[in-house]
Amino acid sequence: MNVLVVGRGGREHALCYKFYQDASVSRVFCAPGNAGIAAHAECLDIEETDQHALVSFAKENDIALTVIGPEQPLAEGLTDLFLAEGLKVFGPTQEASAIEGSKAFAKELMKKYSIPTAGYETFTSFQEASDYIKKKGAPIVIKADGLAAGKGVVVAMTEAEALEAAEGMLEHNRFGASSAKIVVEDFLDGEEFSFMCLVNEETIIPLALAQDHKRAYDNDKGPNTGGMGAYSPVAHLPSATEDKAMNEIIKPVVQAMIKEGTPFTGVLYAGLILTEDGPKVIEFNARFGDPETQVVLHRMKSDLAQLLLNLLEDKTEEVKWSDHTVVGVVLASEGYPGSYEKGHSVESILNAETFFYHAGTKKVDSQIVADGGRVLLAAGSGKNVEAARDQVYDALNHVDASHFFYRKDIGNKALNRS
Repeated sequence: MNVLVVGRGGREHALCYKFYQDASVSRVFCAPGNAGIAAHAECLDIEETDQHALVSFAKENDIALTVIGPEQPLAEGLTDLFLAEGLKVFGPTQEASAIEGSKAFAKELMKKYSIPTAGYETFTSFQEASDYIKKKGAPIVIKADGLAAGKGVVVAMTEAEALEAAEGMLEHNRFGASSAKIVVEDFLDGEEFSFMCLVNEETIIPLALAQDHKRAYDNDKGPNTGGMGAYSPVAHLPSATEDKAMNEIIKPVVQAMIKEGTPFTGVLYAGLILTEDGPKVIEFNARFGDPETQVVLHRMKSDLAQLLLNLLEDKTEEVKWSDHTVVGVVLASEGYPGSYEKGHSVESILNAETFFYHAGTKKVDSQIVADGGRVLLAAGSGKNVEAARDQVYDALNHVDASHFFYRKDIGNKALNRS
């Protein structure tokens, strides 16, 4: 079959690489792709947001399955247009993608259906938000309601930091329309993990757990980012964690979406935290997580394209996984998640003896150069977290990473708890 992936980042590279390996797939296309994706798929000169060009390409090129990677095309209704044209697409409708597109929508849904999450209030007035923050104290979490490319969350450890974040969002339009409304949440203490499930309305296929590292710098310092690294599986979590998350969070929210008239089909990403009271929801996303997808799909032995097509027909099967652990370390441009320069060569880094997923690269003449904040993810594999970490960091230690930075502690939590 022919498969089309929509997007240009590390998550889409992981999808293209997996489809490239799948026995059921004959050709992989990616719109628009990047310099790394070009090794595993035919990159198209079509933007993710050019809905009609994407639909036309799918119809004209016998595309059996389209997978939409990023959140923006989902929020803009790309799935709806594909469905209206009778095309097979894996991704939620515009209405269903509100579970990611609006933090307030997700919190209200969880409150209505008693799905465990942090206490919260929503605000459009800075004065009201300020009064609430002062009453609650810190630590406290401030979230832009809408999409903000993974940067719209501030975990404020002081009241002053919380007030500054709320003021930046509500008074100074830090994230434009996305922060015209904010959610102020109670701080939850515990171990965070990511649980992605493939969903078609009531049918659910769980994927392996992963753990992301959101903060920019070692020891969870610095601002939140889209993710600086991840690993899978998360072997040190209690064995009952996944079942509890499935029964108390995933299944109830899938049923809630059906009851609300917005059934969900696609990847339901649950960002969870294991508290003393069990797993609770930090956030939901309506698509594959990045960088978790890179480490999870790197371990998948099942044919993903066939798995998704079968799921769209309500057929399920147990996913087959490698026994190995995969650790992924993101290399980001200096200055990320703030301002940064593009155009620096990554050729010397790509000589490292490990596998690279490209997140923000392009080819200029014969050189592959940085074209984003998060540029590459180096993936190491081993029999456990320690072996996988050693493999990837040994490789990175032998390259010149000038103009880029990466965390040196991805997977440390697992080592400290194993």
